[in-house]
Amino acid sequence: MSTDPRSVNDLAVTYESHIQGKVVLVTGVSPGGIGAAFAIGIASSKPSLLILAGRNLTKVQQTALAITSKHSDVKVRKLELELASLAAVRAAAETLNHWADVSHIDVVVNNAAVMATDWALSPDGFESQLTTNHLGHFLFTNLIMGKILKAAAPRVINISSDVIDSVHSDLRIITFVINPGLITSNLDGHLQLYEESDADLESMLEIDRIMGNAIGWLGFENMIAQPPEVGANTYVFAAFDPEVTAHNGAYLQSCRVSDPWTDIVRPWATSTFEAGRLWLLSEKLVGQEFLY
Repeated sequence: MSTDPRSVNDLAVTYESHIQGKVVLVTGVSPGGIGAAFAIGIASSKPSLLILAGRNLTKVQQTALAITSKHSDVKVRKLELELASLAAVRAAAETLNHWADVSHIDVVVNNAAVMATDWALSPDGFESQLTTNHLGHFLFTNLIMGKILKAAAPRVINISSDVIDSVHSDLRIITFVINPGLITSNLDGHLQLYEESDADLESMLEIDRIMGNAIGWLGFENMIAQPPEVGANTYVFAAFDPEVTAHNGAYLQSCRVSDPWTDIVRPWATSTFEAGRLWLLSEKLVGQEFLY
């Protein structure tokens, strides 16, 4: 649950000097989502380039227009990225790597995701949600690492939830995992949770109970879902706050480093051993080792 009420626009003002001139890549930028809110919100602080990556270029274009219509001086590039297919991920990375006018990338925000979709296999034979949310981003980020490492102080931001992925950090790259909290976005648009019907709510609470989350018993009655503009505030904090870099590899929420005594922080999320295991398994699944 997010406890910081500030919007992405508020944080963009706070970190304007750190955003200005940066090259920022965001995946999953469909209108109404947190990724789009982040990109639109930081545009006012004059990044040198926003790279908007998504599987549906029509929706990517809508977000691009929302940016350029208000900030005509901000450059925007669109990239088709289908994370559910490793072949498509490789093609997108190759396209980006051949952009001669983009020498480096300062910030990568791996925001794109699917949630609670029907069980299905990806074209590569992996569970589709695992492929889209983790393997696709893992492969894509590593394939464009050459441009990331050319930045003066690169950051890679991975978006998660209460379930929490492990964080594999590198001394040359600042890396964080973010839980944006309970947000109203298009991620859960196919579920019946908050409106006239809450048919899918009980199954969601059952998963929380299995995971040992208190909300599984307390329910959502006392929780207020925040809009994407608030959900994206920790994205800005992670990407541009100058002091949080001292906590490389941390799990963040509500524009702060999570406290394992009061927040849900899984032990595997902060374990360097588990992070190493996940890295090796991910390399095996995508069929490529990454040494740099």
